[in-house]
Amino acid sequence: MKTVMVTGANRGIGLEFCRQFASEGDQVFACCRDPESAKALQKLAGELPGIVIMPLDVSSAESITEFQAGLNGQVIDLLINNAGVYGDNHSAGFGGLDYQLWQQVFAVNTLAPVRLAEALLPNLLQGQKKLIVALTSKMGSIADNGSGGALLYRSSKAALNAAMRSLAIDFSKNKIGILILHPGWVKTDMGGPHALISSAQSVSGMKAIIDGFKSSQSGSFLDYTGEVIPW
Repeated sequence: MKTVMVTGANRGIGLEFCRQFASEGDQVFACCRDPESAKALQKLAGELPGIVIMPLDVSSAESITEFQAGLNGQVIDLLINNAGVYGDNHSAGFGGLDYQLWQQVFAVNTLAPVRLAEALLPNLLQGQKKLIVALTSKMGSIADNGSGGALLYRSSKAALNAAMRSLAIDFSKNKIGILILHPGWVKTDMGGPHALISSAQSVSGMKAIIDGFKSSQSGSFLDYTGEVIPW
């Protein structure tokens, strides 16, 4: 049994990660901004006793600090940074860019995973798995960008990729691994109804990569099938 922490656990991919890990008997800390309104997560926690719902606003440094303090030294084997926002659907696009919104997108998509890695490093060092997973997007690939647009989202994920790649090098001395995973185009609130795969398909693929992780893969940018994505 391992202890898994999942951010953005109240719906979609995060909820499915909770389901699949808890179904195998793992302890899951399911983190979301407003646990009282997370009805689907509450229902799942009632069905799978290994799930503990915990409040966490990843965009708030204060919330992250309080969360870490509240763990009281609890071991974390696996940290899954799933929480994310798109942002561009609320922006007027080039010529009318909302720079405050852009900063908010960076706060959630880029700064939060790094801030959590920094805050939870003592907890991860005590773990057996010692793995941090950052859910990114193929849209963060500069080499793959052939359509333009989505400045807020693309830039936040490209920055996340760069930061996590760097942490993979820095954390190698601590034997902490980093995986940068693209979940595919998933049928979620963000992905929309026309997406290609379900949350269950996406998470099953990513979980297989996580379960089979080798230190030589640390810092890799992979999709949910294990295919390498160009930077």
